[in-house]
Amino acid sequence: MLTKEQVLQQIKDNAMVAVVRGETPAKAREIVEQCIEGGITSIELTFTVPFAHRVIEEIAMNYGGQILLGAGTVLDPETARIAILSGAQFVVAPHFNPDTVRLCNRYRIANMAGILTVKEAVEAMEAGVDILKLFPGDLFGPAFIKDIRGPLPYAQIMPTGGVDISNAGAWIKAGAVAIGAGSSLMKGDVKANAMAFMEEIRKARG
Repeated sequence: MLTKEQVLQQIKDNAMVAVVRGETPAKAREIVEQCIEGGITSIELTFTVPFAHRVIEEIAMNYGGQILLGAGTVLDPETARIAILSGAQFVVAPHFNPDTVRLCNRYRIANMAGILTVKEAVEAMEAGVDILKLFPGDLFGPAFIKDIRGPLPYAQIMPTGGVDISNAGAWIKAGAVAIGAGSSLMKGDVKANAMAFMEEIRKARG
């Protein structure tokens, strides 16, 4: 079993988190498989997927040693606990909820919380959030990371929302520890899109 620190390091090493949504559990599983085939090994299965905890449990059993599996759209600590018990190795929220962060830290689970301002970033870090999820990222663009890391050079930021193949490299070059992509990843051929994202990250890292 990976430690929290190992999970965080792998997310940063991979630099890409696939945000998987689906109208049905079967569709979500299919997207996960295509992401893995395309080289993405950090998967965030959102709780907008019907029976999400069961899908997380199934993916954890089938791909446990191959990928990092997280739970997304986690709005409260109750959902976070269900996700952890189902096999989630990291928890992602679109907003900052201190109770969710407290629960994740209690069980030594990596957590990300959505932020949009310096004030929210500082409050989230004070509470123990591991990675700040800039959401929605398209409101600001890559320049936001450089701006926020002026006063907060130690901030670990992952943009989600508006991240696509055309700007993936720019986000990485701006200092993002990873990027999260959902809708842009799932348009068309998921496997091909995944491969294109990973190639842009490789190029951005030199």
